[in-house]
Amino acid sequence: MSKKPLGKIPASALQMLEIPRYEQAVIDGFLALDDLTGTVSDAMDELGLDGVVPASVLMPTLPMARMAGPALTLRNVEQRDNAYKGARERVSKMAEIEAHNLAQKGDVLVIEGVAGISNMGGLSAAIAQREGEAGAIVDGGIRDVAQSRSQGFPVWSRGVSSITGKWRLETVAVNGVVSICGKQVKPGDLVVADEGAVCFIPREQVEAVLRRAREIGEGEARRYADIKAGMPVPELAQRTHVYKFNPQP
Repeated sequence: MSKKPLGKIPASALQMLEIPRYEQAVIDGFLALDDLTGTVSDAMDELGLDGVVPASVLMPTLPMARMAGPALTLRNVEQRDNAYKGARERVSKMAEIEAHNLAQKGDVLVIEGVAGISNMGGLSAAIAQREGEAGAIVDGGIRDVAQSRSQGFPVWSRGVSSITGKWRLETVAVNGVVSICGKQVKPGDLVVADEGAVCFIPREQVEAVLRRAREIGEGEARRYADIKAGMPVPELAQRTHVYKFNPQP
């Protein structure tokens, strides 16, 4: 059943109330990959998909975290009004609560935000965690990192800033197309992330990426086994084509 908007932003800014989602088997298939974003990034390269952002740009707050889930998108911009006027009058124009209200278990909140200002804090992370969201991706600043860490809620962001966005930012769209570090993300695209990168996979390419990532992972597993078994370097070099492109030994 669709949830009703909370009225924090104009109805026109809520572009979708329901996003496309995936069978659990698809999510489990990605999470079963040993080198999650490594194999997914390689598969996306082979399929000509440009949607990978390194962790040096979007840094994880929980280094060992890994996740896969559909994108629930949100866009923030800087307010035109004086920020201190909003602080004096206690008027916030941020509305990620609208996205949390639409979230289902396993969704990933993806925020096109503003650098140097917090687009997500500890209270928002607590709500996201309670609603079952898998994590958040923020192209911009975040704060209250100790809180989100203590909750076990992973966030990948451009950086950390204690400067609040409550009086400085305005949410202008929920579940529209966003740009994250130059990568276009649509609601329902699959987000895959770990300590190495964040990958945005177009919905129509998810099955193809998973299939190829599995093949790449199987090839790497065979190579690791051959290395451990003592296979000489020249023979390893000769087998490179087999490891990379032939899923059968």
